[in-house]
Amino acid sequence: MEVAVLVYSAITLIMTCFYWDGLSNPWGMVCLRGITLGIMLVTNLIAHFCHLNGKDALWGGRLGTALRVLPYMVLLIWWYPETYDFCSQLPYKDHIFAGIDQTLFGCQPALEFDRLMPSAFWSEAFNMGYYAYYYLMAAVIVFYLIRRHQQFDKAIFCFISSFFIFYLIYEFLPVGGPQYYFKALSNLGYPADGSALPDIGYYFKTNTEMIVPEIKGIFSQLVIGAQEIGERPTAAFPSSHVGMSTVSMLLALSSGNRRLLWILMPFYLLLCCATVYIKAHYLIDSIAGFVTAVVLYFVMNKVYDKWRGQCK
Repeated sequence: MEVAVLVYSAITLIMTCFYWDGLSNPWGMVCLRGITLGIMLVTNLIAHFCHLNGKDALWGGRLGTALRVLPYMVLLIWWYPETYDFCSQLPYKDHIFAGIDQTLFGCQPALEFDRLMPSAFWSEAFNMGYYAYYYLMAAVIVFYLIRRHQQFDKAIFCFISSFFIFYLIYEFLPVGGPQYYFKALSNLGYPADGSALPDIGYYFKTNTEMIVPEIKGIFSQLVIGAQEIGERPTAAFPSSHVGMSTVSMLLALSSGNRRLLWILMPFYLLLCCATVYIKAHYLIDSIAGFVTAVVLYFVMNKVYDKWRGQCK
């Protein structure tokens, strides 16, 4: 996991230097990577100290593992907005993916889904699923930490590495998603119904206004609140909500605990539907998120097995 963190930090540090003049806070991004390296040095020094003093049972156990992993789980939240800083340096491609949806489905599913199911019941159900994203992933990681500790290293490597690959895709493939794109079309005087899908280029570099859905209950309010704090016109294709929740479900399946899998399944299905229902993603984004996740899960498992085999 720490190697994956270092590789991602190095790649994005190079990107920071390349885009320096176009970034809003390049020094802050450099400092974040310095903090990441500092955290890694401190945790490894503590591990070395515990080894010298015969305290491996503590550091090598669940508590020590949690202390080494938790900082990077938190940093995933800090790294997410950076995908917008990077991708906004390039022209956005929403017209392409909205066009794919129009061609494949004859409409814009992100605009039609909530019109077909407008009741507060379905709104709350799907928003609950969308908000459960963080808790679904946390549940799987904590389960591995407590009940499958011997497999935790492999699981967290697969999880973190998959997240970073999604982030790297977003940084080179700017897609804001329907909640941003159709709001932009409305602002620019185009019909926001899918009948016109113009290329808006660098519009989102200076404009981040999005469609704000109607609040129909506590979960829709929670989702809107979370989006107001941390959402950006980025990370639409492929959907990381579908992708990383799929990786988490595959890890749950691999754990052999059917109870965990079936408890999480309803939230997972609602989450996948919610990505389109709340207009966060085009339908093609969600389909691609699922396919990408399955590929990443098996590839990262193979990489880990080969890497560990060479180390031995």
